Amino acid sequence: MSTERAQAIARDLDLRALPADFLANPYPVYALLQEHEPIKRMPDGSYFLTRHADVVRVYRDAQTFSADKKVEFGPKYNKPPYNTAPYALPGHDAPLFEHHTNSLVFNDPPLHTRVRKLIMGALTRRAIDDLAPALVTLVDHLLDHLQAQGGGDLIEDFASAIPVEIIGNLLGIPHADRSPLRGWSLAILGALEPRITPSQEDLGHRSVREFYTYLQGLVAARRKQPGDPERDVLTRLIQGENGEQLSEIELLQNCQFLLNAGHETTTNLIGNALICLQENSSEQAQLLQRMAQASDAGTHTALLNLAVDEFLRFESSNQLGNRRALQASQVGGVQLPAGALVTLCIGAANRDPAQFTHPEQLKLQRTDGKHLAFGFGIHQCAGLSLARLEGRIAIGRFLQRFPGYQLTQAPVRGGRARFRGFLNAAFRV
Repeated sequence: MSTERAQAIARDLDLRALPADFLANPYPVYALLQEHEPIKRMPDGSYFLTRHADVVRVYRDAQTFSADKKVEFGPKYNKPPYNTAPYALPGHDAPLFEHHTNSLVFNDPPLHTRVRKLIMGALTRRAIDDLAPALVTLVDHLLDHLQAQGGGDLIEDFASAIPVEIIGNLLGIPHADRSPLRGWSLAILGALEPRITPSQEDLGHRSVREFYTYLQGLVAARRKQPGDPERDVLTRLIQGENGEQLSEIELLQNCQFLLNAGHETTTNLIGNALICLQENSSEQAQLLQRMAQASDAGTHTALLNLAVDEFLRFESSNQLGNRRALQASQVGGVQLPAGALVTLCIGAANRDPAQFTHPEQLKLQRTDGKHLAFGFGIHQCAGLSLARLEGRIAIGRFLQRFPGYQLTQAPVRGGRARFRGFLNAAFRV
């Protein structure tokens, strides 16, 4: 992208009408905004933040900047025909509105505190560690298949298959029932984009409803035959903790949230990482060398954890967050009025030269700065340990098996502003 083109996009930036070249590579635009207009007033009256310090400032002040989305999502989702049958259940709101406004990520304390405590209580170190052997087996099975056919698609045949299975195991979803999960998740998360088509909106509502109905049956069965709450996350969520329990709607919608939050973002992490390595051959060669020289499992894990965090910084799976100012406040020297809608550009903040040295370069042993790919403050990602585990095992074992893999054609971007990843990426081993 030329400087002149980036300047034109930055000047007229509107998240509801983003050009294809921005979606392919937004970083030149983000860099210009950071330098010249780090808190940009958007055409809809909202504010777009690109500096790391300003994004952290908003994340840190949860009392002033609300994550609750009922005000914004009401007009977007909770409207005819979606708030009536056949989309909405009797006595329920429109499916997308009910789902997202009950999800952990889009709530404030005290509801957020109560739901997060129960989810974190279920995602214990023991529960996550218990997933590791099955994750290794799954990854090796996928790699066996790719080796047998001499390659395949990094996204469809590898990256996207991993989180669906892991979350399925976490919730105890029978293998025979898992085929719709990826489609449901993509449709529900796709409806969060700044601009969606009528068909995307329709599919999003139907996907929430279908997933909700499926989970009703799964939860009913688990109530009759509970699992071990120390290992079965769904049983733990059903039973609650210390007298705290989720309502039926909270339980079912946050089960959906666990899949959605861990699915596309982890798919993007794995896919983005393996494609980034193809575009940064020297970093790939150095990583392979360090992996070969690792003296023990701990060293091997540490260097892959460092690499995973750099992949997350360099190509953040989730590029955008949102807050609403509950009262007038000043951020970065700009006065924001009460009610102001704020977009937090995580992708830009993670390439802020004030926080990172040469942020436009992939450096897999980077130790400077703290990336915001998992958010910050009370809303920091509840599943970050699981995401790192999946990324470390998937990327590490792929590179050990296929150190000389090569893309056979240009990978196809997903074309989204909020979730940055690829639709497909053909490769050979």
